[in-house]
Amino acid sequence: MAMHSLPAQPGAEPYEMVARLSPPHLRPYVLGWAGFHARQGRPSRMLPLNAATLIIDFTGMGPLVTGPRATVTYSADSPWRHGMAAGLTPAGMSALTGTPLREVAGATVRLEDLLGARAAELTERLMAPASWAERFGLLEERLTAWLRPDAGRDGLIMHAWRRLQAPAGPPTIGALADELGVSRRYVELGFRRTVGLSPKTVARIARFQRTVDTWRRPSATLGEAVACGYADQPHLTREVRAMARMTPKELFAFVQYTDRLTG
Repeated sequence: MAMHSLPAQPGAEPYEMVARLSPPHLRPYVLGWAGFHARQGRPSRMLPLNAATLIIDFTGMGPLVTGPRATVTYSADSPWRHGMAAGLTPAGMSALTGTPLREVAGATVRLEDLLGARAAELTERLMAPASWAERFGLLEERLTAWLRPDAGRDGLIMHAWRRLQAPAGPPTIGALADELGVSRRYVELGFRRTVGLSPKTVARIARFQRTVDTWRRPSATLGEAVACGYADQPHLTREVRAMARMTPKELFAFVQYTDRLTG
């Protein structure tokens, strides 16, 4: 389960979140969804991510989509306070909006520009229920109804993207190309065309997000992250510094500083 953002600074109140994986029939398109609540005016950091994130805020901000990004980005005053988020795979971005993931890479765009009137409809529907469980069920129903599975899909590159997210994925991009029976250049051009990031960058982000997910567990330890695909502790330290602009110890502390909302 990928994590979109964290507070930029610790404070008196932790960032609160409840997250769920999407059901099996949606997983090629939707990674999962979450409910969140953060203190108003809190600076935030958006973590490196391989997917698009649909953000529905209940406090008056229009719904947004944030694209994939290779490094952390900061916001002095996070525009999202209390609402829901859903992660879209490259296939999901195309199937829901008809827009390739590459067109939102490194950007934040209004959902209205991608979905038209359905963006406001979705916001109104999700604000009405009293529980997160009801909201998750409603989001599942709407996404299932609106997805167009054949819209702009490159099946081979979508499969390659999923392989790079797996803990036991191919060790190199050359190995991935061999597995798919195509050239490395075909894979690289396909990722640029579909995802907007190189396959090597996608692999690095996937490893980083596995690290964050490992550290989210209350019983997690700092050293467990080396097993997420790093050669050793120095390799982990270099990658976390490059992608999150903090030390592994600092990132671990921020990830552990997340309370769980109840459904």
